[in-house]
Amino acid sequence: MAAAQHPRQALIDAAASQIAIDFDDYNASFADITRRAARRFRQRDWAGQQLDTRERIELYDRCIAASIGRLEALLVERLLSRKLWTHIQRSFADQIASRLDAELYKTYFNTISRRLFKIQGVDAGIEFIALDIEPTEHITRPVRRNIYSAIDSDTQALTRLLQDSGLYTRQQALQDDASQIASRLRALLKQRGDTALLSLEMLQVVFYRDQRAYLIGRMFGDSSWSPCIICLVHDEQGIHADAVLTQRLDVSRLFGFTYSYFLADLPTVGDTILFLRLLLPDKPVDELYTVLGRLKQGKTERYRHFVHHCSSLLHQQEQFQHAEGQRGMVLAVFTLPSYPLVFKVIRDHFGPTKKMFRSQVLEQYRLVFHHERAGRLIDAQEYRHLAFARQRFPEQLLAELRDGCRHSVSVSEDQVLIHHCFVQRRVRPLDLFIAEVSAEQASTQIIDYGQAIKDLAACNLFPGDLFLKNFGVTRSGRTVFYDYDEVSLLSRCRFRRMPRPRHSEEELSDEIWFNVEPEDVFPEQFQRFMDIPPQFSGIMQSHHPELFELDWWLAMQQLQQGAGAVPFAPYASRCRLLPSHSEAAWSHVPQ
Repeated sequence: MAAAQHPRQALIDAAASQIAIDFDDYNASFADITRRAARRFRQRDWAGQQLDTRERIELYDRCIAASIGRLEALLVERLLSRKLWTHIQRSFADQIASRLDAELYKTYFNTISRRLFKIQGVDAGIEFIALDIEPTEHITRPVRRNIYSAIDSDTQALTRLLQDSGLYTRQQALQDDASQIASRLRALLKQRGDTALLSLEMLQVVFYRDQRAYLIGRMFGDSSWSPCIICLVHDEQGIHADAVLTQRLDVSRLFGFTYSYFLADLPTVGDTILFLRLLLPDKPVDELYTVLGRLKQGKTERYRHFVHHCSSLLHQQEQFQHAEGQRGMVLAVFTLPSYPLVFKVIRDHFGPTKKMFRSQVLEQYRLVFHHERAGRLIDAQEYRHLAFARQRFPEQLLAELRDGCRHSVSVSEDQVLIHHCFVQRRVRPLDLFIAEVSAEQASTQIIDYGQAIKDLAACNLFPGDLFLKNFGVTRSGRTVFYDYDEVSLLSRCRFRRMPRPRHSEEELSDEIWFNVEPEDVFPEQFQRFMDIPPQFSGIMQSHHPELFELDWWLAMQQLQQGAGAVPFAPYASRCRLLPSHSEAAWSHVPQ
């Protein structure tokens, strides 16, 4: 007869098992929400798709709270025993060691332990810390995929591929699309020196986002291979293919940090990450986890990679510095010059023109976190209790954080603790960018800046602060918005025409002589708040005159009250199979 387990060990194993079970339950709920995407797409239920996206984002914190409640009932007065938790961690590690997505389990465990113990920095005793290990390096099982031989007929191969998506309801549309895509791939391969399409290797899972479905894979010619992403749309004509992406730059944009998260019902995640890294070897792992909706794992990988970077011999002595660009009145922003991130800390007191509170700033950033981003908003991740060596901060930056951000920053003799901050990818501020490039490049970027404002309006967002310093330029030349303290839903704005002066005193007055409410917006005045250099002042008016017209903004609001704006295309027009049915549907994407 086997010896009875010691009560203390039984309690340890039960707690570890409960956490693993809770993660499995979270994962199952995550999958349940994600699976709805196919039905939403078939039924064109775009409002439902948006609700699912938000529900899935909020799911993690709800499950963590429930897990902590169950552990409290199980461990009672020993809930906060650090010694007990060191043993729970070891038991948990043993229980999940063989799981393909073990790193996701570990991150779930870490979230619980950090919230219970309010860990500052890292605590290797009750956290899983592996700063030098890639999360997917032990995964050897290939992701589930289908192989389509195209040796006999590329059109037939594409027909089978599209049929397997399970989305087409019209056989004629399927055959037409297969023929078009085969022709497009044939031409692309010929340009690269290949004589024929040999095969296609596609993930079995369909990816959904923002009213589109994506078939993800790669194509093989007789001497090379490249990514192959087929985009499907569901419009008034039914479901049909809209574009094919085969260039890594286009695929990288699709999986970029300025778009919403994909809904893809993946049985396991790590093997999919490995496949995506084949397509995008330069894409950071943290961004791939994040764009698949695994936000906590994305945060974990971002922190892991940053710490590993800082500990390298080349960067051990490097110091943080103020981020380039104009200093903000609401946020103190700093960066490590060799790493493409910025850290944004809310100030204790804002400038006199900022009529808001800390809670409102948090609300604005969380609004963007839950909202469609249309390729124009940088994902902002929220971090707590980050610890850095004090020696990494020059005295001027340290003084600003210590004196102006006391609610968010603590400074000790050897450490700077950031209690709360937002972390974003670094981009070049637009006002600096246009001063550094040729007049032609600057003009192109200003035109895209106007388009960015339109794109945000089409997804029911108004930037609030239109100054160029609040916009930036990505490496691919796309204008994005990154300062969210004044962003608001377009539907909540009250767009007004400027009142006409009733007499000369009002006309000559330097003061506002009429009542203005916080929600009031005057499009006629936008030119004053865009601070565009004089030599480019006519560009916005000539390319985007609608932005200064009240009726256009009112029409955009009306659109939000109906079926919503036409979806954005996160790829260039050259990727498309057919001309656009509505030019208004297409955001400007660099060609």
